[in-house]
Amino acid sequence: MKKYLFVILTGFISGIGGAYTFHCWTVQPLAANFTVVSDSGVAEQPIQLAHFDEPHKTGVISEDFAEASRKSTSSVVYIKTVSEQQYGRRSWLEMFFEGQTSQQVSSGSGVIFTRDGYIVTNSHVVNDADQIEVVHQKRTYEATIVGTDPSTDLAVLKVEANNLPAISLGSSHDLEVGAWVLAVGNPFNLTSTVTAGIVSAKGREINILKSNFPIESFIQTDAAINPGNSGGALVDKSGNLVGINTAILSHTGSYAGYGFAVPVDIVKKVVNDIIEYGEVQKAFFGADVVDLDAKIARQLQVDELAGVVLSYLQREGAAEKAGLQKGDIILKIDGEVVNSRSGFEELISYHSPGDRINVTYSRNNKLNQVTLELTNREGTTQRIVREVYNSEMLGADLEKVSRVEADLLNIESGVKINKVKNGFLRRLGIEEGFVVTSINQKIIQTPAELEQILTRVKGRVRIEGVNSKGVKGYYSYYF
Repeated sequence: MKKYLFVILTGFISGIGGAYTFHCWTVQPLAANFTVVSDSGVAEQPIQLAHFDEPHKTGVISEDFAEASRKSTSSVVYIKTVSEQQYGRRSWLEMFFEGQTSQQVSSGSGVIFTRDGYIVTNSHVVNDADQIEVVHQKRTYEATIVGTDPSTDLAVLKVEANNLPAISLGSSHDLEVGAWVLAVGNPFNLTSTVTAGIVSAKGREINILKSNFPIESFIQTDAAINPGNSGGALVDKSGNLVGINTAILSHTGSYAGYGFAVPVDIVKKVVNDIIEYGEVQKAFFGADVVDLDAKIARQLQVDELAGVVLSYLQREGAAEKAGLQKGDIILKIDGEVVNSRSGFEELISYHSPGDRINVTYSRNNKLNQVTLELTNREGTTQRIVREVYNSEMLGADLEKVSRVEADLLNIESGVKINKVKNGFLRRLGIEEGFVVTSINQKIIQTPAELEQILTRVKGRVRIEGVNSKGVKGYYSYYF
């Protein structure tokens, strides 16, 4: 028995001694400075390895977003919209009378842009809305639409309030890939929700905007964005606005890894223009561009895949007047390197009609520079005010097609149906964005002409035109 106790005691003491020796001679030296020697035998900079029992010194990054959350959540609002939806035409006679309607309630987010009640959100959040309510810190305000910009999916609302906590504006130009960001909004009606992630990419073009002149240069982030986040804020770790959350990339309609936001540098221009002029003073380069890929580079006999290529020039547009030609490679605008179509569109979006820009381009492998004067949609440099004709008789907003858009659609003139409400055109089934060029072979040039003819015509009617993609078509009826 004594023999067994002796063996056990000896083993116990040996174990303690071995553990102590390992701790002193193996673990502790790892916390000391080590000198790394390269293959050449030259000693390099000493490195410090972390002590095992001090995990807070391992170099793991710890970000505290509490201050950024506190600073930004008070500037994000909940938006509720109500729209009247018409359904079920039961007989031919209902073409001429109001049908049955139902209410559709939707929600989204918005960001307080100014202290006196201007709020920015996505245009798709408020499209077709008959009533808009803004909820901020348990107070509810009725909101009106100041203006929308489908090309960037932005809209500006106004509520009657003062001393609201306007958000601090940052810079999307200076925002770096890999930087921490927060998405603030109201996903699934859960107000004041904050999620964190990083900037995954910049200048993303995902082809979701339906405008004829879309500006897609999104900030891509892995901060969780879900339905209801649309129109909310993307802020940096200081709580400054760097983007307006707009879309997600998902097969299910819910967050699946990536969200997209309109850069704040674009937002500033759009919002300020809408507040001052009622619409965006969009600048036109007078040309379309495509990304320079390997196939196009072989055709143009160039080695570098830098820049974008002019693929189309507007007749007597700014680019043509400046002497640019189809196939020219745009490399820089005002010294800023252009690497993609989305980047090109973003740089142009910062400007207004009448601004002069310096363009660096390559033609036949030779560098050139030219000064180009940007124009508005009518081909002039003046500030313009959008003229929308509201036809209550037809139940739609109508607008004369601009010179730039007519050239793009390859038509001489026409009237675009901008917004179809409950009314005659909706019952006819004419889609938004359709451009009416003629009715019964009579050329249509103004909204008043369109309204007058459709409200007086009898017998067979043929409405001809083009859709937003330039595809010709017609609608045929018998009244």
